[in-house]
Amino acid sequence: MVMEVIIIGIIFGSIFGVFYLYYSTRNKERLALIEKGADASIFMKGKQHITPIWKVLILNFALLLMGIGLGIIIGGIVKENLNVDAEIAMPGTIFLFAGLGLFFGFNMSKNLDKD
Repeated sequence: MVMEVIIIGIIFGSIFGVFYLYYSTRNKERLALIEKGADASIFMKGKQHITPIWKVLILNFALLLMGIGLGIIIGGIVKENLNVDAEIAMPGTIFLFAGLGLFFGFNMSKNLDKD
């Protein structure tokens, strides 16, 4: 029982340490840039979204669901025609086409930002 508590404490402590170092270092870097006369607007360049986030989420979610549906259909075809076990064909094709759907969604989201 004691080992589990120690391990959980180490895990959460490590996560806290990483975030603390990241934010404290970022804060020190920004303060140093401001002291040297850099404009504060350089910190906001990455925060501007051209495309609303809800459009990107809906696009990715729709392509994910289409990929899962296509994976089920192709998995059934592979199972019936190639005599592959259902335990192998179905999850394999579902994950493959779901991943392809997310990949295409990522690429389409990049194209939305360009327009």
